[in-house]
Amino acid sequence: MLGNLLKHWQISFSILFSVVLVSGAYFFTRVVIAPQVAQASAETALLKAIATKDSDADGLPDWQEALYGTDAHVADSFHLGMTDGEAVAKGLIVPKAITDTSTLQPSSNGSDIVDPSLPPAPADGTLTAQFAQNFFNLFMAAREANGGADLSEAQMNDVAQQSIQMITSTIKAAPDYKTLNDLTITGSGVDAMKVFAVSAEAVLLKNTNDATTTDINYFKSGLIDGNASAYGHILSIAKGYRGSAAGLSVLPVPRELAQADLLLINTMMRLSQIDVDFTKADSDPLVAILALQQYQTVVTALGKAFVDIGSIYAATNASLPAGSPGAAFINMIANIQAQQAAAPKP
Repeated sequence: MLGNLLKHWQISFSILFSVVLVSGAYFFTRVVIAPQVAQASAETALLKAIATKDSDADGLPDWQEALYGTDAHVADSFHLGMTDGEAVAKGLIVPKAITDTSTLQPSSNGSDIVDPSLPPAPADGTLTAQFAQNFFNLFMAAREANGGADLSEAQMNDVAQQSIQMITSTIKAAPDYKTLNDLTITGSGVDAMKVFAVSAEAVLLKNTNDATTTDINYFKSGLIDGNASAYGHILSIAKGYRGSAAGLSVLPVPRELAQADLLLINTMMRLSQIDVDFTKADSDPLVAILALQQYQTVVTALGKAFVDIGSIYAATNASLPAGSPGAAFINMIANIQAQQAAAPKP
């Protein structure tokens, strides 16, 4: 019966999203340094929070609401006298992909016919919706090939992997913002490096914001704690990264610093994109999950850029007096390490 089939679909898709994806079936990721255990644990908690968030407590996680055309903040979106989760389980509300699947037929007694007055889920073009349609169609084809019987765990994993492969074949990782050829590389030596430090510090100061904690902490605050202003702070941080990357990219850079400067520019711009993707956790959860998976690698690369810059200045004895313009840029990593060492131990 269609209702039972849809209920099985919903359960299977929920399991897939919260287990297969969350457990590590991601793409676009190149691990440079493994994240610390505490950081990995925090990210796992955020991934699970995305998969299980249910703002209106209707039994339908927020990420599924977009797929069914229901409202994540209204428990009975179509006034059916039941929660959206119950309506989905009864087959009264179906995924948009069902309209493209010829294998679904109503039962002979008509008890499972989808209410024709209900509007279809919108074609919003989100990555989550695209993945859903891929998975649903593959799921239906696999069931048909299985004689209509429920799929085994191994078969479900095969369907999941095929769905992910279909997504990865159509979406490419964002290219680097700049290449060495885009930078103005000129001059070298201590004096040129001091001039660059002053200019680079001015760019970073121009793009500061009023954030009091990190983007990942704001993400947790918005996603798990329901802090309404958290995503606004994330966008402010994203704007700062974007402005810094753009500003640094037009500064003439000494030859000694070109590679480290390029890494700094590209990682800042990528962090800006990741932060924007964090704010899509409600509308396109898969995008937020992919951003979270990339986050630690990009943050590690940003730290490496500042370490490399500090090391190059130290190796060439290009220093500036503490408190003078440019000094904070040169000594950024050393200053952070000193602050961490002085901080009270938990």
